[in-house]
Amino acid sequence: MTAIQLTPAERKAHRSDAHHLDPVVMIGGDGLTPAVQKEVDAALNAHGLIKVRVFSDDRAAREAMFATLSDALSAAPIQHIGKLLVMWRPIPPKEDTPRDDRMPGPRTVKIVSFSKSGNHRATVKKVKVFGNERVTAGGQIKRVKKRVISTKKKAQNA
Repeated sequence: MTAIQLTPAERKAHRSDAHHLDPVVMIGGDGLTPAVQKEVDAALNAHGLIKVRVFSDDRAAREAMFATLSDALSAAPIQHIGKLLVMWRPIPPKEDTPRDDRMPGPRTVKIVSFSKSGNHRATVKKVKVFGNERVTAGGQIKRVKKRVISTKKKAQNA
């Protein structure tokens, strides 16, 4: 995989966005291990734009780590300043999987009650009705009764 190539204007915009960020991943004395690469990949998937702190005094080793991470994870190298590395990769779209066992949620219903004399305005009341409730013709909210099915009908349906 190759690193993402950005224009200087895009790189500048990402640099300004990363200014206030704190380092998400820190690379210690062991250097660039597979566990570190996995953590950087997870951080890029979650945040898109991240900072990585390297606790090494060797500048050449930091540059090599930066290039290796960018190529291995197909991320764009944004900035290497001191012991901080800034990387960017677009966040992958999340899969929206609908649940089969999901029940309908509460809904808001307007209940309009007219005045008895006819000379006054009707009052409008918004009420939240849950899945096991219903609104009667008189504007009252009642819980739905469970149906009682006879044993004979149960046997026929089974």
